[in-house]
Amino acid sequence: MSTNPLLNRWLAYMEGDRAPDDLRALLAENATFHSPVVHTPQEGREKTFAYLHAADSVFADSRFEYVRQMVDGDNALLEFTAEIDGIHVNGVDIIHWDAEGLIDDFKVMVRPMKAMNKLWEMMAAQLEKQTA
Repeated sequence: MSTNPLLNRWLAYMEGDRAPDDLRALLAENATFHSPVVHTPQEGREKTFAYLHAADSVFADSRFEYVRQMVDGDNALLEFTAEIDGIHVNGVDIIHWDAEGLIDDFKVMVRPMKAMNKLWEMMAAQLEKQTA
């Protein structure tokens, strides 16, 4: 865990059972999600929730792990690794919290290209499944 209480709430969620209501409770009404493959920001709590909840499913059996943390007040940069279908994934979550301690901006960057393409494919399928 971190010494930052805002980050600790996120890390507790990531290390817990990842209940959808717990995730939604972490997000500000005006939260924005920035995908590594979708050109436009996804604005609003429900869209941000949809992407993060889909990512929970995609990364469920991937040995997802945060390997480095950089925190400055209400901003955090978290480097992660995972493995999906034999493809090594290396990425960064950049998180900002508002004055109420809720996530209002969440940006994901992923490398290498092979990993980003795999995640795009799996996230698209998961998002489609959620809306069905």
